[in-house]
Amino acid sequence: MAREFKMPDVGEGLTEAEILKWYVQPGDSVTDGQVVCEVETAKAAVELPIPFDGVVKELLFPEGTTVDVGQVIISVDVAGDEPAPAPVVAAEPEPEAAEAAPSGRQPVLVGYGVAESSTKRRARKGADTPVAANGTATVVADRRPLAKPPVRKLAKDLGVDLATVIPSNPDGIITREDVHAAVAPAPAAAPAVEVPAQAAPAPAPAAVVSYDAVRETRIPVKGVRKATAQAMIGSAFTAPHVTEFVTVDVTRTMKLVDELKADKDMQGLRVNPLLLVAKALLVAIKRNPEISASWDEGQDGKAEIVQKHYVNLGIAAATPRGLIVPNIKDAHAKTLPELASALGELVTTAREGKTSPAAMQGGTVTITNVGVFGVDTGTPILNPGESAILAVGAIKPQPWVHKGKVKPRMVTTLALSFDHRLVDGELGSKVLADVAAVLERPKRLITWS
Repeated sequence: MAREFKMPDVGEGLTEAEILKWYVQPGDSVTDGQVVCEVETAKAAVELPIPFDGVVKELLFPEGTTVDVGQVIISVDVAGDEPAPAPVVAAEPEPEAAEAAPSGRQPVLVGYGVAESSTKRRARKGADTPVAANGTATVVADRRPLAKPPVRKLAKDLGVDLATVIPSNPDGIITREDVHAAVAPAPAAAPAVEVPAQAAPAPAPAAVVSYDAVRETRIPVKGVRKATAQAMIGSAFTAPHVTEFVTVDVTRTMKLVDELKADKDMQGLRVNPLLLVAKALLVAIKRNPEISASWDEGQDGKAEIVQKHYVNLGIAAATPRGLIVPNIKDAHAKTLPELASALGELVTTAREGKTSPAAMQGGTVTITNVGVFGVDTGTPILNPGESAILAVGAIKPQPWVHKGKVKPRMVTTLALSFDHRLVDGELGSKVLADVAAVLERPKRLITWS
């Protein structure tokens, strides 16, 4: 008898996830705890292990599909149970099918070329393959070409009709390489058919050719990007933002960074200006603990300010999947080497796309480093549920009055946005001023920590 594995809620309150990659195919054996697929939630990419042994019977959704939590995504014939009710395939495969697939089963994409099951399921897009009189599934040449969703999107973007593409694989599935091969000869085979002589002045054709005839690309908003957009809209129109700025001489901090890199206690750790900015912010919060708080509307309409006697320090990270904000738990209690280690691990995990949903929950205050892009500063939007966010601008040499003389100094601009329901101007100003003071004279780390 087949057992079904449903899409779990891999994070707090998540309602859907996109299947990024299947690691198994129908006919493969699986064991309890084996990872069968990778999914992307609104928070991160997560690998899903299956909780029982068996043989994969069917993958219910192809890669690239967004599936609701609770929907069945894979069906497995459990070892030792009775066989699945007939007819999954009503008759033996035709000899031609056996020749096409040495393994004894015809290679197919989910939703294409499989026999209709007696189990009643909700119809899926593309699952209209006809069934012959003997009960076996057939693949009809004039039906929808076999291609995975990413390949279909590529073909659409390049203006390629998949029905005209000849697949290179013996299983008949069109690949990205097939699509690129189909579009490659297009420039030579399409002389000025689409461009009438009177359409534009002489320089225009050269400008158009450089865009490969693709003028627009539509990208579905989903996963991390969708969650980020919703969170930022909610934050911007819920919390009254106030942003303050300060420009500070960080020459001494940059010298300290160089000294720490040579310190044997910091060998192998991530030492950079961001590390000292993070430490300076933690010192400022220690001196002004009221800023570590959140606003709770309350179920009875009686709002409360929730004071946090800890700091889960968020670090905004740009990843291929979009902006995420994992946080360092209990950052306030960490020594400088411990903070450097945690920061390095956080950045590495984010770049690899392995940040867990738990690592992005429970943040209190965030740092975003826009300076790495050469940007002087910005007005950052609060991470939902947090009280403040500090933006760090580019650090670069500028003329600065130092000891009564104009000298070139390393200067940056800091911007602190805060929730004005929680933080009034005085408190916000004190926190920003303390961060600037520590970065200007980092020896204050010793006396203020």
